[in-house]
Amino acid sequence: MDEARIERARYRAWRRGFREADLILGPFADSHARSLSDEDFAAFEELLDQPDHDLYGWILGSLPTPPQFEHALMARLRAFNPAGVRGG
Repeated sequence: MDEARIERARYRAWRRGFREADLILGPFADSHARSLSDEDFAAFEELLDQPDHDLYGWILGSLPTPPQFEHALMARLRAFNPAGVRGG
């Protein structure tokens, strides 16, 4: 995997402009970006293109996830919650 691409994704994951999302996506990227398959990494990049509040809601389950984003990577994001963020 191209290191510059990984670093761009990590930067985007940490600097969403929505702190609660940063606290899930940033640590996930730090922990998993280098080990994701090409397919999962592309899915992660696609998720990073989505609006902050939508993506955050999908991860926490407070909003219905569109079918195209209901994949194994979303399940991994839901299971990975280092800050103990909870939906409401």
